[in-house]
Formats: sequence, structure tokens, C-alpha cells
Amino acid sequence: QVQLVESGGGLVQAGGSLRLSCAVSGRTFVLYAMGWFRQAPGKEREFVATITQSGRFTDYADSVKGRFTISRDNAENMVYLQMNSLEVEDTAVYYCAAGPVQATTERRYDYWGQGTQVTVSS
Repeated sequence: QVQLVESGGGLVQAGGSLRLSCAVSGRTFVLYAMGWFRQAPGKEREFVATITQSGRFTDYADSVKGRFTISRDNAENMVYLQMNSLEVEDTAVYYCAAGPVQATTERRYDYWGQGTQVTVSS
């Protein structure tokens, strides 16, 4: 079993930055590709970013490319999402997920955190 706990969410003004963290415990962290997803009020959960087990390859949703950066620290069992130039449209609950392969779809991930709220004000 794998447990994921997100942190770092909060309220920020448009144009500001936040760094989300996801602590992973349980089975060997390096076995898992990691992803970030988000769900805005009244909308379906959507892909944000993903990173391979080694951290060498990343992929992003078009809406966040150039503004968000996913990274991981395999020594500390942590994955991060650095969010810059935040927009009101980025307001959502952000979820960390772990799965066997890098993917942009929810069904490829086996484990999920409880989510952390990010609110961007205008």
C-alpha cells in the first residue's frame, strides 16, 4: 500500500506562486511515476503534470506549460509542483497520484492523495 499526503495549498493573488508538496510512504517510491491532477468546482478532474520514476522526463497540460514545474526527490520520497504566474483559472483542489507508468489519464494511477486546495484571487 502507498500513502500520499499533499500540502502547500492556500490562497494567493493572481500572478503569485505556490509550491505544492506530496509526501509518499509505503512501498518503494522510486517504483512509481507521479502525477498531479486538479479538480475545479463543477468540473471533472483534469491532468496537470507527470514525471517518470527517474525524474528525467516530464509532461504538462497545455494550460500550465511554462508556468508549472513538476519535480521529485527520490531520496526524500517527495514530489513537488512549483506553480508560478498563477491565474484565477488555476483555482482547484490539487491531487497527487502514483502509478506504474508516466501517464496523463487518471485510470493509469493506482494511488491518490486527499488533495490540497489552491485558490487564486483576482
